[in-house]
Amino acid sequence: MSEPRDTSSISFTALYTGHVWTRDGISAPFFHTRGGAFLYGALAPFEFVGRHIVGGNIRTFLLQRHHLIDHRLHQLIEAGVTQVVEIACGLSPRGHRFCQQYPQLTYLETDLPDMAHRKQQLLQEHDVLSERHRVMPINIFAEDGELSLAHVLDQLDHSKPVVVITEGLVNYFPLDVISEFWKKLAIALQAFPQGTYLTDNYPLYRGMPFYRTLKVLGNMLGAVSRSQVGFHFHADDEAISHFKTLGFDDLKIHNPANYYDQLPIPKTRGNPMVRIMEAVKSSE
Repeated sequence: MSEPRDTSSISFTALYTGHVWTRDGISAPFFHTRGGAFLYGALAPFEFVGRHIVGGNIRTFLLQRHHLIDHRLHQLIEAGVTQVVEIACGLSPRGHRFCQQYPQLTYLETDLPDMAHRKQQLLQEHDVLSERHRVMPINIFAEDGELSLAHVLDQLDHSKPVVVITEGLVNYFPLDVISEFWKKLAIALQAFPQGTYLTDNYPLYRGMPFYRTLKVLGNMLGAVSRSQVGFHFHADDEAISHFKTLGFDDLKIHNPANYYDQLPIPKTRGNPMVRIMEAVKSSE
């Protein structure tokens, strides 16, 4: 069997993203890191230019996607979901916040082994881990074993619905590569009465303003993270069709602009570049 794809180069972005959430007041103070603060300061001039010339920057999109995923997760929990798996969790504060708010929730945070170990140590130091809030290692391309998606999902109650979240992950892979994971996820979610998958995505819609700007930003991010940043879809119906061919029953696409009046999210000038995709798979 071949080794699962190496995704370790992505972990550094967790520092920057984690600091954006800390600065915005979404994270507890203990999520602050020196590395994240350094990256935040180093990118400040580029973020300023992006905000004033393009009408939005990376920080804007990070906050739009995080708040919108949180919003949908709140709604799903209030509708009865009690199990959540966050993949590539990095320094996301979501597990900590949601477990504080919902005592009925089981929340598994997962990441590559090194990042998972770091996250587990951080949460243990502040005594916020419990039987219902755990951290586990994963590699989304592992076919079997302790790093596999199947092993992680086996920790849950298969008689209850589940929500799986990936934030800041999928655009680091070309469509054919990340589709391997999406197909595997659709199959795995069949073991539950209903599975909901929430992820951010940066599509390149036909006629989107700043098309070239987004391509340049993607190339820059790919160079820094030593990854191939991909933009997967050119229209909503294209994304919906693709997810159905992978085995999902339905896909909804959420535009942050439709939530400006509901959520405390920053606005962009023109159409936001990020979308939240919500795919559903029911047991057959």
